[in-house]
Amino acid sequence: MRTNNSTSIKPFSASEDRYDNMQYRRCGNSGILLPVLSLGLWHNFGHSDDFDNARNLLRTAFNQGICHFDLANNYGPPYGSAEESFGRILKLDLANYRDELMISTKAGWDMWPGPYGDLGSKKYLIASLDQSLKRMGLDYVDIFYSHRRDPDTPLEETMGALHQCVQQGKALYVGISQYSAEDTDRAHAILKDLGTPLLIHQPRYNMFDRWVENGLLDVLGNEGIGSIAFSPLHQGVLTNKYLEGFPKDSRAMKDGRYLKKEQITSEILEKVKKLNAIAEARGQNLAQMALAWLLKDERVSTVLIGVSKTQQIFDNVKALENLAFTTNELDKIEEILK
Repeated sequence: MRTNNSTSIKPFSASEDRYDNMQYRRCGNSGILLPVLSLGLWHNFGHSDDFDNARNLLRTAFNQGICHFDLANNYGPPYGSAEESFGRILKLDLANYRDELMISTKAGWDMWPGPYGDLGSKKYLIASLDQSLKRMGLDYVDIFYSHRRDPDTPLEETMGALHQCVQQGKALYVGISQYSAEDTDRAHAILKDLGTPLLIHQPRYNMFDRWVENGLLDVLGNEGIGSIAFSPLHQGVLTNKYLEGFPKDSRAMKDGRYLKKEQITSEILEKVKKLNAIAEARGQNLAQMALAWLLKDERVSTVLIGVSKTQQIFDNVKALENLAFTTNELDKIEEILK
């Protein structure tokens, strides 16, 4: 990981008022309260990224009351490097605050060669969590997720592996990500029978991607499962970033893996402009309104933000100043999105 001059960074002491401005929400029917904004380490924490910047991002987030940090085994690049960077920062800055932190990781996508480094077998999940703990220098994570549904492995085996991780003391809670409503219902039932509650589901959810509204949110609400929405800004499309063109440092120009320039069509940009006008009338920027729009539903426990600059953390937290929507605003948004 690129380092500017980490020795020049002062020792970290968290702000005494760090919890004053953040809001916290119950995660399903559990004893856990999560900050309504959580920090994801999907991007900007790999070995090719600036370590000092990553360190400042985590410090700033924690000082804003964001105490939930979300990782996965293959975050980087290269795979595993985000966990390694997080482990270094934890040791340097946050070790004294470990009991205040909610740290999660996942396994389910390709991680190492061969038949046991991907998907949902017990062999893969148990080995991956052991590797993740070693990279981060932890005895346990707070949440361990099955990162995706493996269609070829019995759900009983995948959920049994999550249960075993809790029984072994390697995870306090378990979750799933991007599971369908039907599979979520089944996963919940299997884990309930085993005696390990399903704490949380992490789906992709934003104004432009609303698949969770077709049954999944109902399952989560009915069964008392929390949720954490990822990609709330649709990889940066739900901001004012692309209204005047394509900035050179934007994700569409720098990294085509998750957002390609040609995906941002004139039709999408027209919708973004109209949504931006509503946000401005609310006294917010579009990113802030997009976060607030997700949090209007109490079944959404927290929203996962990804940032590259500390200022973006402050901007995102400002969204909490106006989470309420009028009926007229919601009607206008629906008219644009349909």
